[in-house]
Amino acid sequence: MNLNTNQIKLHSILDLCTNLNRADVLRLDLIHPIVSGNKWFKLKYQIEEAIALKHSTIATFGGAFSNHIVATAFACKVVGINSIGYIRGEEQKSLSHTLQQAVEFGMQLKFLNRTDYNHKEKIKLSENKFYWIEEGGYSILGAKGASEILQQVDTKEYSHILCSCGTGTMIAGLITGALPHQKSIGFSALKGNSDLEQNVLKIIPDTCKKKSFEIIHDYHFGGYAKHPKELLKFMNIIYNKTQLPTDIVYTSKLIYGVIDLCNQNYFSKESRLLIIHSGGLQGNLSLPKGTLSF
Repeated sequence: MNLNTNQIKLHSILDLCTNLNRADVLRLDLIHPIVSGNKWFKLKYQIEEAIALKHSTIATFGGAFSNHIVATAFACKVVGINSIGYIRGEEQKSLSHTLQQAVEFGMQLKFLNRTDYNHKEKIKLSENKFYWIEEGGYSILGAKGASEILQQVDTKEYSHILCSCGTGTMIAGLITGALPHQKSIGFSALKGNSDLEQNVLKIIPDTCKKKSFEIIHDYHFGGYAKHPKELLKFMNIIYNKTQLPTDIVYTSKLIYGVIDLCNQNYFSKESRLLIIHSGGLQGNLSLPKGTLSF
């Protein structure tokens, strides 16, 4: 897969963050238009394993607006493996833009009501010929891939590594890859995601479990993929001030949370923040045209 890792750059938002020494956004969204941000890192070793085990089909789980679903569909198309997406929720008359893209890339969709979706293990047992990737790429291999995110630039000067969290796979990787003096902070994009901390600890090496990290649950804006007018207005303000595009599910809520915490003097003046842009800008295409200024 042709990824523009050489296009990854740092994007300063220090002007928006009061009382800080440094605040940079790591622009992972620039590596690929479809498998953008953290998606490639989380899928990398799992797809390699599927190929090594000679599987002809990869199956995974996700919602109607899941960046993971469309990224998996595209990655499987590139490497020549069939893909199946088990989608949370009843099939609608019209597919979301995300699911339309997944179908265009060859993914077969199977819709599950929420009760059946919560019994994933039964589905996996009944279809054990597939190579299974958990929702959001959650796994030890997914975290291993995400740990390489911090190898893309020199990160030793930063005191904090910050990211948005869904399943916790990316922050598990960031904790693994962080240096001893760095604290990793995750901002949950899901409402009531009380198991997140434990899920993170399950997929990081034992040697990393005592590293400093924290999950903040106060900036989900009502829940996963919820995007009230206040958030959309904020996204336009941020872009107009800094030319930084954000998405409605993850990075916009992360940036909002970081700025709000800075205003509350949550960080010391010596803090140097590295904020991870996890990609997923395609999710904005579900909005009415003209909603965003980018």
